[in-house]
Parts: sequence; structure tokens; C-alpha cells
Amino acid sequence: MNWDEVAGKWNQLKGGAKERWGKLTDDDLTVIAGKRDALIGKIQERYGITKEAAEEQVSAWRLPAVQPADKPRRKAS
Repeated sequence: MNWDEVAGKWNQLKGGAKERWGKLTDDDLTVIAGKRDALIGKIQERYGITKEAAEEQVSAWRLPAVQPADKPRRKAS
């Protein structure tokens, strides 16, 4: 998933970001709005780490697959 897709599906993904980076507030996640640079900046700010370290964390984050809104999930049999 590229970051244009992340921005478009941010409401579905921000729970995972909150789980990964627990120091991010709900307000932080709203302001980030799926923008990679904003996420890196907030991680850097909240955790007191370098920009490079924050970039590494974001690059290593495994984004979950998100179903498109027009395709319902299939039930497991």
C-alpha cells in the first residue's frame, strides 16, 4: 500500500498506528491524516528520537490490508 492509499484509508488505519505508537494522541492522529511526513514528525516529537529513527520505524510498519469500501468481506466458512 502506498502513502496515497494510506491517506485515503487513514480512518481505518489510525487504530493500528495508535497501537504501534501509543504515545500518539487521537488529536495527533487526526492532524496526521495519513501523511507520512506528519506521522514521522509526530513520532519524532512524542518519542524524542531522530528523524532518521522515526523514518525507520514508519518504513518498518507493516500496514494491514484494508478492504475497499465497495467490496464486502467474505465470511469464513
